[in-house]
Amino acid sequence: MTVGPSVGPGMEARMLWMLAAAMAAVVALAIMAPFLRGRGTATAEPAAAYDLRVYRAQLAEVERDLARGVIAAEDAGRLRAEIGRKVLDADRALSRAEGAVATAGRGRAYGVGVAVVAAASLAFALYLAIGRPGMPDQPMAARIAAAKAVYDARPSQAEAEAQAPSRPPTGVPAPEYLALVEELRAAVARRPDDPEGLTLLARSEANLGRAAEAAAAMRRVVELRGSEATGADHASLAGLMVEAAGGIVTPEAEAEIARALERDRWEPQARYLRGLLLIQNQRPDLAFPVWRDLLAADPSAPWAAPIRAVIGDLAWFAGQPDYVPPGAAAPMLPGPDAGAVEAAGEMTAEQREEMIGGMVVSLQERLATVGGTPEEWGRLITSLAVLGQWDRAGAILEEARQTFRTNPEAAAVIEAAAIQAGMR
Repeated sequence: MTVGPSVGPGMEARMLWMLAAAMAAVVALAIMAPFLRGRGTATAEPAAAYDLRVYRAQLAEVERDLARGVIAAEDAGRLRAEIGRKVLDADRALSRAEGAVATAGRGRAYGVGVAVVAAASLAFALYLAIGRPGMPDQPMAARIAAAKAVYDARPSQAEAEAQAPSRPPTGVPAPEYLALVEELRAAVARRPDDPEGLTLLARSEANLGRAAEAAAAMRRVVELRGSEATGADHASLAGLMVEAAGGIVTPEAEAEIARALERDRWEPQARYLRGLLLIQNQRPDLAFPVWRDLLAADPSAPWAAPIRAVIGDLAWFAGQPDYVPPGAAAPMLPGPDAGAVEAAGEMTAEQREEMIGGMVVSLQERLATVGGTPEEWGRLITSLAVLGQWDRAGAILEEARQTFRTNPEAAAVIEAAAIQAGMR
């Protein structure tokens, strides 16, 4: 049995280049064909052609008049000679005009040919400069294998935290708040097995931008609660670990995400982090359904804005280019109504803080989706500062500065709010 030669990668590349060259040649010939035939552009009929038809019609009219006896034979001969000279002159003029048209057509064809060759050469040179001619095809199996290699090469939590760039605090927290946090640290040191104190400490450290310390406190909470730890507890720990690792979802953080979803498959923060993990490890096709369902569940949630920024690209990679994300929630009016203000007077300090937090979240969501006035941005900045959420307040301040950088009056309102919040 005779076995034919195998077709290797080199032969496949040569065949591809030959096919591309043949297709380019066919396209070039199709472009140049009308010019080579002299019909590249519509041209007006030469005047000599019209004159020639008129003179030939006049000769025919002379013959008809002679046949009817309208004119004598000698007059007919004289008219034939006179019209004949005009026919010869018109014929010579027509030949010159057609020659000029043909020359112009050949010139146009030559120009088009040069332009086609130049464009093809430029495209080829550009491809050689910025393309990768020798790059082999990337079938799905190879891409999945490459994603698996990236997944396996992730740093550990300790390595990622050591490599994470230090983040200077955004804004300056009030001295009173710093003193309260110091007292909280001392209290937790005296009672290291108090889950409530550790949870509050984790929240406070996160507000100060100390993600590693916040993660350590939250890890202790999860350890103390053991099997009683909720999906939200594990998701909160995973989020703090990702933040401490500079945004990388490490294997240890992934384990916490898995534990959170084991306890609550619908836990939103864990689902968000699960999608982030898939994106970081080159699997946008798997990340798309995770974030699509999360966005559909609550289009106005805090994580909706970052999801909306990339969900279109994820849909394209997942083979669903026609995907349209759900609309944002209906805008909410800023600030509490009269009933809320009256009810706030009868609340405890904790209840009032909870109510303020809810209104702050609503205002932040509305500004992120539909925008708002400078005064509303300023109100959000000062409210976050009052709640001790300095990182979020600083981020909103920078966003507001960028939003109103071309409006001096609005920018002044933002800066006044920053001063009021103690961030300048």
